Amino acid sequence: AMAAEGPRSLFALSAGAVSRSMGALERDVWALPGHLLRGLLPLLTVFHLERAEGAARRAGLSTQPIWRKLWDDVMKTRPPNSENITCWRKKFLETFFANVLHGVLDVSSDWRLNDHHFSPLLHSSPHVSQLTLCNMLQGAVELTAEHNQKVLENLAGSLQILKFQHLLSSDQSIRRSLVLLLHRLIHHGSVSQVSMYSWPVPDTVLLVLILSMSAGFWRSGNALAYHSSPCNLCREEDKAQSQESAQKRAERSCCDEREWSDPENQKGSSRALEEADVEVNGCEADAQLNSILSGPRSPLLRNQECSEASSKVPCDHTSTEGGSHCVSGQLSCHPVRKTRRRLKSAVGKKRRCLRRSRGPYADPEDLYDFVFTVAREDNSGLLDKQQNSATEGENAENWTGSSPGSPCAGPAGCKKRGGSAGIFSLKAAHRFRSVSTLELFSIPLTGETCRTLSNLLSSWVSLENLVLSYNGLGANIFCVLSGLRALSRHPDCHLRVVRVSDVFSHMPCVELVRCILSAFPQLHTLSVSFDLKNQLEGNRPEGNPSCSEAEIPESCLEQLEIRFPREPLHTMFLLPVLKASKSLQQLSLDSATLPHSQELGLLLEALKECNPNLKKLSFHDVNLAEHQKEVLLLLQDPVLQEITFSFCRLFESSTTEFLSEIINTVKRNSSLKSLKLPGNRLGNHRLVALADIFSEDSSSSLCQLDVSSNCIKPDGLLEFTKKLEGHIQQRGGQIQFTHLRLFQNWLDQDAETAQEALRRLRAVCSVVNDSWDSSQAFADYISVM
Repeated sequence: AMAAEGPRSLFALSAGAVSRSMGALERDVWALPGHLLRGLLPLLTVFHLERAEGAARRAGLSTQPIWRKLWDDVMKTRPPNSENITCWRKKFLETFFANVLHGVLDVSSDWRLNDHHFSPLLHSSPHVSQLTLCNMLQGAVELTAEHNQKVLENLAGSLQILKFQHLLSSDQSIRRSLVLLLHRLIHHGSVSQVSMYSWPVPDTVLLVLILSMSAGFWRSGNALAYHSSPCNLCREEDKAQSQESAQKRAERSCCDEREWSDPENQKGSSRALEEADVEVNGCEADAQLNSILSGPRSPLLRNQECSEASSKVPCDHTSTEGGSHCVSGQLSCHPVRKTRRRLKSAVGKKRRCLRRSRGPYADPEDLYDFVFTVAREDNSGLLDKQQNSATEGENAENWTGSSPGSPCAGPAGCKKRGGSAGIFSLKAAHRFRSVSTLELFSIPLTGETCRTLSNLLSSWVSLENLVLSYNGLGANIFCVLSGLRALSRHPDCHLRVVRVSDVFSHMPCVELVRCILSAFPQLHTLSVSFDLKNQLEGNRPEGNPSCSEAEIPESCLEQLEIRFPREPLHTMFLLPVLKASKSLQQLSLDSATLPHSQELGLLLEALKECNPNLKKLSFHDVNLAEHQKEVLLLLQDPVLQEITFSFCRLFESSTTEFLSEIINTVKRNSSLKSLKLPGNRLGNHRLVALADIFSEDSSSSLCQLDVSSNCIKPDGLLEFTKKLEGHIQQRGGQIQFTHLRLFQNWLDQDAETAQEALRRLRAVCSVVNDSWDSSQAFADYISVM
């Protein structure tokens, strides 16, 4: 035995010596035979183990078990959804990077993490696709330090998701670091999603900064300098664009002379300049006028539905391509080409002043001033009177609301307050690459911030997913909708998913759904969710038209989710949405009440008539105890592939015949693939009966069954398993059943029986369950009774 053990000890000693000399032996180690490399890999540091991936793959070895053990030894936690982790190397190195960055992991605590030849951040950064920055943004300061320049370059190529959590107010130096980080990772990087979480009292400057740069807006200047040197990527781009613009200016010079020699053009240009001078003087006037002539790098977020007949009607948003532009709140709107001819010559004399103020590397205070200009609310009051009109553009303005009783004239601000929220600051900003997903969770949004967000949304054509969760929007939802309405007019907009959730509903859920679809019919997925009904719902701001009267154009909606705050579901109000959504495939209704016994039947008739392509239907926390007929009609529907009755009290007042009817109906339905029945008090005897769905005479194609939270005990699960095995044997082993979900059942009451049942079930299908403490859950239930 000792002789047999000797060579192993000798190998261990040799492997340890090799691992300590990897700097000199690395190339030779990668050429070792597979059986030697297998014993050496666990003895390497994480840095050399990462570099060994190619050699291990060529030798037919997997490093995944080593990385998983490293996770258990170093992180000492079970990651969420660990069963879905496909690459433990990436998971470890990504978490390792975050922990080192935030100072919660000491690399000297484990020899496998400590090698003076390697930088932990630099070596692990190529594997980071998701990063969270929190508190005082110390991570942003560290990443933008000069010694981490290569780390930042690696992140620009690998990072996809950037999250901010529990942020605190920060000083200007920290914000400058954040600007550089966002500019490199978003504008010149690959970040596609920005998410912000849990910010009870947000710093307006910081919030608007993140939102603006996520939308691709920023101005050039020393704020974008990297250690006193301008951003090289921006400098190269500006050089190319300056050469192109110089050529265009040369081509236009002769045209300018001809236009200036025309008396009509002179008269028109002078008149336009005089109108602008009513509001602003000097270079500021030139900045507003010249912004209309600016190129694609400095787009204006202006209003589209402008009336040329009135000079005092506030504008709604517009695309930067085509449409109309508005010089100021009191200037008439003109088509772009006409405006260019009228104003170009008049602006020429003062253009030098404007160029100095907009130079490519402006004053160092640009960052601070820009953010405050975007975020502040302008009290100059350009518009003193509210005009009423029947035009579409003015109707659209009534959608917006900054505060109860004060309708908002689009994201530019309230009608009575004039417009800011970033309108005039964004006109001078360069437009860079922007993210495709924006998520805001538990961050209160004021009317001021909502106007800025709406402003940004109006031209955010790359945005695909928008999630606004628990932001206390209230009436400000109309301001956000104004931006979405403007965005929908862009032919190249990509927004397809909108999710809105909050504690209080400002209006009935179905009415809000109609508002959103009317504003943005191109949506594919729409989710509206509220916890509680606003008791002051009836006192709506005067001037906002009821969305129930808004006509919904034909929409592209495929998935609709509505969580009602215990309010009644009226099919007649939902019907226009269903009629406009011919492509609807998934419908989820949560926490709704049925006002009368015929309501569910009316809904099913409407779905059958209006939505022939509906594949998935879900009810959660909807009392269906007295709607057995409708439940059976749904289960025999030949089109539906997935049906969910979650916590719907299906068997609260039913007889044994109802369960038999359910089983027989499902047995005859060959189109139903998934049946989810969580929280319906099935108990042991009903679970055992459900096994007959897979009997020999069944034509069912059911693949997935969810019986979570159904008071199922181990002996009942074992009996179900035995009965299922019998049916499978009778069918010659041919069965389509593949997935069974068993979350939150009473399986801990007899661990041995439960393990036997689960072992036998896993031989038949995939079983997903959890280690749930039923006694504690019962105690919690009693405590809240």
